[in-house]
Amino acid sequence: MISTPREHYLTSCATRAPLRIGIVVECLDRVPAFAAKIIADIQASNFAEIGLVLEVNRQQPTATPHVLYRLYLRLDERMRPSNDPLAPLDCRDTLAGVEILQADLKVREGCGELSPANSITEIRSKKLDVLVALIGGPALIDLSGELPYGVWWLSPGDNEFYRGGPSDFWEIREHNPISAVTLCAAYAHTKDYLVLAKALFATEQTISVSRNRYLPYWGSTELIIGKLHDLHEFGWQLLLQTAKAATSYKGRRPLDGYPSNVEMASWLGPILVKKALSYPFRKKVVQHWKIAVRANAPSLFEPDTSHCGFRWIDPPKGHAWADPFVFEHESKYWLFFEDYSYETMRGSIACAEISDDGVVRGAPLVCLENRDCHYSYPHVFREGSEILMIPESFESNSVDLYCCRRFPNEWVHDSILMQGRFVDTTLWQAEGLWWLATTSAEPAPGAGFLWLYYSSSLRGKWQLHPANPISTDIRTSRGAGRVFRDGNRLIRPSQSGAPTYGYSLTFHEITELTPQRYAERPMKTIGPEHWPGLAGVHTYNRNAQLEFIDGRTPVSLERLKSWRDANPDSADP
Repeated sequence: MISTPREHYLTSCATRAPLRIGIVVECLDRVPAFAAKIIADIQASNFAEIGLVLEVNRQQPTATPHVLYRLYLRLDERMRPSNDPLAPLDCRDTLAGVEILQADLKVREGCGELSPANSITEIRSKKLDVLVALIGGPALIDLSGELPYGVWWLSPGDNEFYRGGPSDFWEIREHNPISAVTLCAAYAHTKDYLVLAKALFATEQTISVSRNRYLPYWGSTELIIGKLHDLHEFGWQLLLQTAKAATSYKGRRPLDGYPSNVEMASWLGPILVKKALSYPFRKKVVQHWKIAVRANAPSLFEPDTSHCGFRWIDPPKGHAWADPFVFEHESKYWLFFEDYSYETMRGSIACAEISDDGVVRGAPLVCLENRDCHYSYPHVFREGSEILMIPESFESNSVDLYCCRRFPNEWVHDSILMQGRFVDTTLWQAEGLWWLATTSAEPAPGAGFLWLYYSSSLRGKWQLHPANPISTDIRTSRGAGRVFRDGNRLIRPSQSGAPTYGYSLTFHEITELTPQRYAERPMKTIGPEHWPGLAGVHTYNRNAQLEFIDGRTPVSLERLKSWRDANPDSADP
């Protein structure tokens, strides 16, 4: 079974001494839940130990939020998600036995000063390798010269555009489709810092700042344990080679702060008025997916290729079709796809024969169906004489391999490739190896990174690639179809989850692919603007003659309800 990224990052194969980590918190009995997970990962690893907890009393001049923002926060409390990443947890028992050093941290103009005066001497005496600041990272930058690998901290937001606070608010206020988290590091008494990693997430379509914080905070917890693992196993030079220098600030303000009453009123006022006026006329809307096909046309991924010529296939009433995969068997083409039922609110895997010119022949056949599990993304492939499938089954908490017993619609479970929540798993063969790319989905698919594995055989031992994660950007971190060859090029389609799920496609040419190195370059992005009425497109597959995409359109459920009322004996809504 393939080890998960978390399992991999908790174990280093290097024989050098464990890293000694210092942890900085404000209050040990009120550690944010996401920070508690970072602490737990460090403790669970075989290569790092926590040698000191620096509990600081942060003292800095603070601005008072304006009246409307305070009222907004009271409203936001009602929308706070369960499993809130900022929910306070008591970590005193977790860190029992670790020495605790209490100090005051006075912050002025971004710089910090610890007191009492002997605090730095005590920190130096612990012979720490890294100080991980779970609060106030930039303010501790003067401590960077006291440790071999400096001070690390997670900075909410993209530091190129947002500095100050409140975190993850201004992205909503300014309609920025991306909310980010930056892992920064300062070392050797430098006054600047390095960006060790950056993770980009879709800004939630909401007015709630606490909901917009959910994915960035939870999704970024792997950044620190991942970099600590790489530091121990591969050394500091690797981190320096992959790090980026902090760039010049491009934000709209010199420093973000609490919004003024005018800024709150001009943003929230029109939204609340619109909601109030539309409330009596509200309709439940779903994103209705369908598949399109075109035959014998220049490839969609080529520059300047027209998007015209696709013919949309309407699914039966009460159903939506998505994730098309084309497969050739005994000189016939078969289309495998997700068949979503609005009645059961579950997806199954179906297939249908399709002609050379893209016409579906006959009624679809059900391949995989389970009322307790949603199936999608039917990645069908061949290995020798076997026909295999890896469907997405997020709710099963595993990545499963199925074998075809009788083509096209009799499939049996073969094995579990990986335990955990992953989406859009894609396999291909190149350079004499099997390659597997999958996207983690903890705590939700929108928080996931793209992970790459390789193996000499499909059912052999899989290795996590050292260049991982391949993507931490929600716009490219999720697969959008089979990785395919075009001449000498190997092309990976990805889908963008911003500004909304399944918004657009990007084609990437894989320029380096070895067990040591991976690199790709974007070729072309296809968005919904090419098709009138479409709100998103998120899968692409092809063979020598046919190209398939899928697309979504907002549809009111009233049409489905009226059809069901007119046909009460029908099984479909």
